Amino acid sequence: MENITLNVKGMTCGHCVKAVEGNVGKLDGVEKVKVDLDKGQVDVSYDSKAVTLDKIKETIDDQGYEVA
Repeated sequence: MENITLNVKGMTCGHCVKAVEGNVGKLDGVEKVKVDLDKGQVDVSYDSKAVTLDKIKETIDDQGYEVA
């Protein structure tokens, strides 16, 4: 299991948290997603054999947020 913290710009509210956690959490291989609005960070635990980091970043981008 891999753990990564991504810096994400544009998240400001509870809806942002639900959008990111909900959509990233649906990806095969993602074990856990935790958004920290105050820090603008997303912690992800995932199986790198099942999902790529690029796919996780793309999913966050698709929700309208920018992975820094």
